[in-house]
Amino acid sequence: MQTRRARPDDASMVADVYVRSWQSAFAGLVPQHYLDAMEPTREESSWKKRIAETRWPMSGVLVAETEAEIVGFAGFGPSQEVPAVAEIGTLYAMPEVWGTGIGKHLMLATLTALGQADYAQATLWVLEDNRRARRFYEAAGWRADGAAVEDTTGGASLNKLRYRRALG
Repeated sequence: MQTRRARPDDASMVADVYVRSWQSAFAGLVPQHYLDAMEPTREESSWKKRIAETRWPMSGVLVAETEAEIVGFAGFGPSQEVPAVAEIGTLYAMPEVWGTGIGKHLMLATLTALGQADYAQATLWVLEDNRRARRFYEAAGWRADGAAVEDTTGGASLNKLRYRRALG
């Protein structure tokens, strides 16, 4: 498994990871009708645009790939809420590779990229009820910093917590 910067032609596989991960990770948290309606083909163009518009090293998308395919990705950039702080906006892996260390490897590669971009701290948002993700982030040194927002994805009221950690 290797990690590299995403290219626009990776958008189809990134969209597939995004949708499949959401449908598994958020089952029981996000309304099922919303998850069922997700389609990689509808997500592909937005991922292609997002990947093409990154401003490396301040923002980017990293992919984790095996010899055969992309199995995970992470996207980051400057925080919208906290000046001079990075934000990891996405970190997803195919459900069949959960627990294999790919997420940890992808997190380490992302933290390295953030450090190389001279960020001193980073944040991310996680659903309060997503216990699996919270355990993963906490094992990687992230801690809730007290900020919380309401998310209405799929028409549900979901609480999100902001996590933060120092880099370097």
